[in-house]
Amino acid sequence: MQVGGALLGHRRLSIIDIAGSPQPMTDPSGRYALTYNGEIYNYREVRATLQSRWAFQTQGDTEVLLAGLILEGENFLARLEGMWAFALWDVQTQQLVLGRDRMGKKPLFFQSLRGGGIACASELPALRRLGGAVWSEDEDSTADYLRYGYFLPGHTAYREVGELLPGHTLRWDARSGQTDMRQYWQLQLGCYSGTQQQAAEQLREVLVDAVRKRMVADVEVGAFLSGGVDSSLICAIVRRELQQPLKTFTIGFNEAAFDERPFARQVADALGTDHYEEVLANWDESELERLMLEHVGQPFADSSLLPTHLVSKVAARQVKVALSGDGGDELFCGYQRYQARTLWRWYSRLPQSARKLAEHAVRALPEPMVHHSRSLLKKAHLFMDVAARQEAEWPYFAPLMFSPEDIRLLAPALRDRGHQPPGIPQETGLDDLRRMMLADALIYLPQDILTKVDRASMACALEARAPFLDRQVVELAFSLPREWHRRGISGKRMLQRSFHADLPSQVWRRRKQGFGVPIQDWFRNGLQDKLIGLLEADPGPIEPSVVMKLLEQHRQAGRDNGYRLWLIFNYLLWRRSGA
Repeated sequence: MQVGGALLGHRRLSIIDIAGSPQPMTDPSGRYALTYNGEIYNYREVRATLQSRWAFQTQGDTEVLLAGLILEGENFLARLEGMWAFALWDVQTQQLVLGRDRMGKKPLFFQSLRGGGIACASELPALRRLGGAVWSEDEDSTADYLRYGYFLPGHTAYREVGELLPGHTLRWDARSGQTDMRQYWQLQLGCYSGTQQQAAEQLREVLVDAVRKRMVADVEVGAFLSGGVDSSLICAIVRRELQQPLKTFTIGFNEAAFDERPFARQVADALGTDHYEEVLANWDESELERLMLEHVGQPFADSSLLPTHLVSKVAARQVKVALSGDGGDELFCGYQRYQARTLWRWYSRLPQSARKLAEHAVRALPEPMVHHSRSLLKKAHLFMDVAARQEAEWPYFAPLMFSPEDIRLLAPALRDRGHQPPGIPQETGLDDLRRMMLADALIYLPQDILTKVDRASMACALEARAPFLDRQVVELAFSLPREWHRRGISGKRMLQRSFHADLPSQVWRRRKQGFGVPIQDWFRNGLQDKLIGLLEADPGPIEPSVVMKLLEQHRQAGRDNGYRLWLIFNYLLWRRSGA
């Protein structure tokens, strides 16, 4: 659609008001045009407050967003609950307003064009088709990718392309060429004034309400189910609190250590869901390349992109919307690295001689090529890795895939390159675990977890909704004392206190597993040859001898370098594409 000097486009996945709400949408005067990706879950309540000032012509959330932005400006976003990335064009003032949801559930990329224009899109490949310019690799971003396995907020793999930060708007004036980026929401670390029991009751209320809001759709809503606490809890709320039927979806592996199907079946049977599952028996390099190049658009090192895409395919055969448990670990102190940090504090008090003796004893034994949930020795190796990088990782922004010393060897030209992680409030008095939770919510969650789920699901025409990322849930979780979330090595205590009776006891007792992928075996059964081929063709800033050493360690089963090799493999695959 061409509107007053702007070209707007949209490919719609119809969830609400299927027959109506076409996009791009213009107001009756023709002055404003909106294109929008996402869902406003409380649109009905917000619509009721606007009806006296706006004659609604549709029944969906798109017109509510359009009307609110016109009537109240960017302050209107404070009233919304949902996920969104939008572009609003004002023909009269020749101004464009971009906006992104608070937690970064929906992506939004932009670039300045030759001749003074601007282009934006929800996916990098779509933006590339709009821009019409050659993009070049941003070496600072490449350094970030090698450290973390993803790009930092606000940045992409390309010098010419920026990412709108979560909780921000950007206003661009076509006449002056000026841009103004503003933050309309910031995650605050509050101080809860009630008792722990009152907090547990409030948590139950707001999370149930968050799930209820995300069940609003004109199509059937299903759910991803791994059998872990977070996804199981979302499913339990749908079945037991809301008393609605539910289809659930799981992906498994032939390797038992990575296969969560038995756990998911137990929960599905207990809750009485209509359950579907499939096995990722092998992986297809062409499928990975298609996902990365056509949807992610830049290197991405989280190997669970593949099973997330497969479970999205399974779900998309049955439903158009799926609930997920994303955000539960960041909000409620669930990650193994929080446990490792707690153990490290105890470990660091030992005499240095004792620590060296312990490390030597662990390293003398080959690292098992299995999931950490099945091996104490594997856990010990991983803990020694954590202990070794404590100094390099602090102050904490995200887990390091390669330490500064590793980067110096792996990519010497990039050792002093990189961006400063944005958006971490300089709070005083934070304990180490609370800082880790905050950084993970603001960096790891949007740049890894939400990126993975959004691209993998949208590639299958499936919308993924995350109740844990409801604003009230997020703000309540970060207002509670950290010790309410984790005591010793036990995390998610507030979730358990609020919902203990809603899940089978074995779910609460189950060891944290995560959506692991057996890439350790892949690099010992064929994938290493493909990596070597990519390395020989175009290593870029990567030092081939260092990669070969990592491969040799891995093949000899002395060290599990699977995730580091996968990171390098994806980067080289992207370079081969000429992206």
